[in-house]
Amino acid sequence: MSGGDERTAAAFATSWNNLPGGSVYTPEQVADWFTPLRPADIRGRRVLEMGCGNGSLMVHVVRWAPARLDGIDLGDSIESARANLSAAGAANWSVQRADLTQFASAGYDVVYSIGVLHHLGDPHAGFASVVRNTRPGGRFHCWVYGREGNGLVIAVVEPLRRIASRLPWWITKYAIAGPAVLPYYVYAKALRAAPRWGWLRALPLYDYSLWIAQRELAFFRHVAFDQLVTPRTVYLDRATIERWLAGESAIEPASTYVNMRNGNSWKFGGIKRKDRP
Repeated sequence: MSGGDERTAAAFATSWNNLPGGSVYTPEQVADWFTPLRPADIRGRRVLEMGCGNGSLMVHVVRWAPARLDGIDLGDSIESARANLSAAGAANWSVQRADLTQFASAGYDVVYSIGVLHHLGDPHAGFASVVRNTRPGGRFHCWVYGREGNGLVIAVVEPLRRIASRLPWWITKYAIAGPAVLPYYVYAKALRAAPRWGWLRALPLYDYSLWIAQRELAFFRHVAFDQLVTPRTVYLDRATIERWLAGESAIEPASTYVNMRNGNSWKFGGIKRKDRP
């Protein structure tokens, strides 16, 4: 178990445990994260979320009627996750504390990890665990921050994160993340309101801004706090993800995909070979 991962999990727990009950995401956002997987790919399957936070994804996924939905997380956010899933009224779920990189199971039909691998001390070890916990013939799906399209974030947010992540969480959230995100909030809202002129696409974070501008200021602050509170963030390029996929002999090569999302992140996954444990 990585001490760095424990610190990261503890930092994120302060984010997740200081939110109102329920999911911070909309059904449309969750469906977007999962594409090309659809609710039909979840229905009737045994499903595992690796790095579940406060269950904000699970409360939507459980409505897609999985046969079983389990979540793991290393931090105290598991208590919020249990409360949110209990409030959702479903019975076919569990949440437990576990180290994502070390977790071992008999294998699930669908395994997903959304927004987690890029915060691990060893992101590749996290990816390998996602594949390892997918049953032969099962599917896995991940989402990570991309190096492509995030030049401004890396240049501006990363230096601030290195300082903010060392401060008490309430200072980071209310004194830093809140004020710091205001200029970007205005920028994103202006882009969404503007005509879709072609030259605007050259502006930083254009696609991402159109997406997040659908949400309210509180969600902007939540995203900013998430980025600033963590002790570690890695921005992964497409070539690295392709190497991961090609390097796992347990994956069916023809099944893999790497899709850019909102111009600055990657969704990727595939199917585990039926002849591999």
